[in-house]
This record gives sequence, C-alpha cells and structure tokens, in this order.
Amino acid sequence: MHVSYKPRSKSPPAPQTSREAPLGDHPRHVACRVLARQARLFPEFDLTTLDRLLEAEGATMSELDHAFAHAIYDAAVRNWLVLEFLLGRCTTQPFGDLEPRLRGVLMAAAAQIIILDRVPVHSAINHAVEWAKRVIRPGAGGMTNAVLRKVAAFRPADEQRRRETFTGARDELAAPDGTAIVLAQACLPEDEVDRLAIATSHPRALLDHWLRSHPMREVRRVALHGVVHPPAILNTAHAREPIGGLAAHEVPGHHVFAGSAHALGVLLRDRSDVWVQDPASSAVIESVADLRPAVVLDLCAGQGTKTRQLAATFPDARIVATDIDLDRFTALSLAFKGSARVAVLPIKQVRAEFHGQADLILLDVPCSNTGVLARRPEARYRFGAESLESLTDAQRQIVADSILLLRDTPAQRGKILYSTCSLEPEEDHAQAAWVDRWHRLGISRERTVVPRGRPGGPATGYSDGAYGVLLG
Repeated sequence: MHVSYKPRSKSPPAPQTSREAPLGDHPRHVACRVLARQARLFPEFDLTTLDRLLEAEGATMSELDHAFAHAIYDAAVRNWLVLEFLLGRCTTQPFGDLEPRLRGVLMAAAAQIIILDRVPVHSAINHAVEWAKRVIRPGAGGMTNAVLRKVAAFRPADEQRRRETFTGARDELAAPDGTAIVLAQACLPEDEVDRLAIATSHPRALLDHWLRSHPMREVRRVALHGVVHPPAILNTAHAREPIGGLAAHEVPGHHVFAGSAHALGVLLRDRSDVWVQDPASSAVIESVADLRPAVVLDLCAGQGTKTRQLAATFPDARIVATDIDLDRFTALSLAFKGSARVAVLPIKQVRAEFHGQADLILLDVPCSNTGVLARRPEARYRFGAESLESLTDAQRQIVADSILLLRDTPAQRGKILYSTCSLEPEEDHAQAAWVDRWHRLGISRERTVVPRGRPGGPATGYSDGAYGVLLG
C-alpha cells in the first residue's frame, strides 16, 4: 500500500536554520535544509545556499563533514529526476505535491540509499525520520519512515549494486565512472527516450529538443556526457613557468588539475598566468587571436575567465570588463582590483565612454548552458520552450545594444565575438543569421565545439560544449 500525504500549506516557510542538528549529524542536517529550499524553488535553484550554510556551520563541521554534505547534495541534484521517479512510486500523490521540507529530507535520504554506495540504509533512514519529526512536525516522521523503507526496496544487495558497463537496461542508472547503478526492480520506463531521461536525469523535453536535429545515438552520447563529474582544467597556454604535477590535456595549452580544492586555490592565488578554463571556452578567444584590437570590451564578463584570456591574448589592447548583474559585477571588481591590464567599469559608464570606440566586443551571453550540463546539472531542469524564447530575446537585445559601441570608420570597423555554452541552434547559428540579416554585420569564424568525454573516460579527454562566431 502506498503512502499519501496532504501538505498543510501550498506555501510553507523556508526551513529553519537555527535548529540543532538531529542526532548531532551536521552534514545530513545541512543537506536536508538546502535540498528543502531547492525543492521549494525547483526547477530553479539557489546555487549559493549550500555554500552559505556550510560557511555558517564551519566552526562545528570537519573537512570530512563538509565533503559528506556536498556529496549528498550533489547526488540529489545530479539525479533529481530518477530520485523523484522512485520516490513517486512510493506515494499515492505526485512527489511534487508534497511540501518542500518533506521533499528535501526524502530527496537527501533517497540520494544516500540509491546513489551513494557506502552509506548504510538504516543510517540514512534513521536520520531522515528524526529530521522530519524535529524540523517539520512530529507526525511527519512516520510518513518519512514508510516512504524510505519502500525506497530501500529498490536497492539490491551490495554485491549486486554495480554492473561494469551501463547498457540502458530498465534496472540501470548511469554512473559517472561508466558503471551502472543497479536497481532491484526493472522499473524504468519501456520507452527508450523516457528511460534515458530518467537514467541520466535529463528532462524528456530537453532530449526531444535534441532529437529534432540529432540522431538518437548522439542524443544518448550527450546525455551520458552530462553524467560525468568534470575535471578541473587549467588554461596554461600563457603560463610563464612550468607547473609540476599536472596531466597534459589532449587540447594543447591546457592541463588537468587533480589535487584538492584547497591546493587549487593556493595555485591560483600564487599564479596569475594560469586560470581554470575548459578548452571549449578558451577556443572562442583563440579563434580571433590573430586580430590586433586596440580597445576590447567584455560586456558579459561574469567571473572574468574570458576576461583573463583576453588580457593575455591581446597584451597591447585596452581591456574593459563589465556585467549588468550586480553580484557578478562586484565579484568581477574584486577579481581585477589593482589590475594594470583590466579596467572594470559599470555598464552605464562603458556605454557613455566607449560609444563608437570598440574594436572587439566579447558577448559571452547568458544561455541555456546545455553544453556544460556536466558542470551545471541544475541547468537541465530549467530547459523549456518558454525559457529558451526568453533567452533568445535577451541575447538579441544584448547584441543590438552593443552595436553602438563598435568603432565604425572608413579605416576600421569593430567586430563582435558572440559566444554561448549552449548546443541549441536557436541560441547559436540562428542568432548569427539574425544579426547578419537585420544588422548586416556578416558572419565569419563560426565554430561549434561539441561536448567530449564519457562516463569513466580519461579526464585528459574531457571538454564542454560551446559556440562562437565573429560578427562584423
């Protein structure tokens, strides 16, 4: 018999942050709180919540506890659809109709039971039941216990938990290392596309969109690429001195960093001539490295990754960076504080001072992120016709607004380097065609980089997907 639950309110309050961790288990407590918030926002995600809570818990949590909280959260977010699918089979009403705090604790526990091999089932259930009693209400513990015991029935004996290779069978989930996580029941959908959507946690709408322009084998390859835990890749093309202990990437000028996050932070603090950047991202700037611009504007600079590459690629140019988002602009200002090569200015000031002055404008525009779903797994859940239309409208407006900043003299006309980390033609080729048709800028050096790397494949062969085109 399935268990149903009727929430008391359609808009429950956000989870409390001041309650004592049930059973003294801080990492699980933090993971439940964050996932409860994400459940309330789904399909959107607040990507800063986990870091804020971990920072707040820093005095009482060890490095190991931090890692465990991250592992639970990552397992839940990367496998949201399959966990929702399995949990939905254990309740009579849709999982999405449960109140967010209940969804959060069930998602955290299910991620431990189904995805994290080394977590004892009883430990995950016991904590979830106690958390539900204390944080939600006493009566929520019984329902949590009943649902999770049904979820545990999907987990086979430990010796049957893994298969060497993912084949797409109805009892398999795709794992980042290339193996298959085995379910005790062949319960995944019979339809091949529906099954791939659940097994890789990619929405059916996204797979259907890809199927309009690609064969099933390519859609399957890209969906499996999204399962990979991507490596940290450094752009070392401009390194002034060698860096020991790094594995050379297949793309020249890049190396894979395999150390801890702390060690990476130390390296980046001490070396301004290397930075974290995937080869697909760096290829966009490399495509125009032969140009000799005097003034370069980076108008959607974000965290400044491509800004650093612009400064290294064009050492004689004046580099100006900005971002319309206040948080990103603040971070950008801090990143280049005191820089002799990069000036970070508010967008209004850039528009006023550089009207008709830019030789090259980089527009790394906001996009659907479908080329980087391994790094941004939460982005896959936002994909839809409405969100895509909203993004393409915004992208066109950004291009149109930037044209007035281009140099336009008989001797020289400025150019726009338009880029996305999207695989969608609507955001890429179609946008270039629109600019050419309505603004007569012309299209050249158009390039699409498809995602590379499979679950279990070498880190040195991994890369994201990206698109770039020179307009003008």
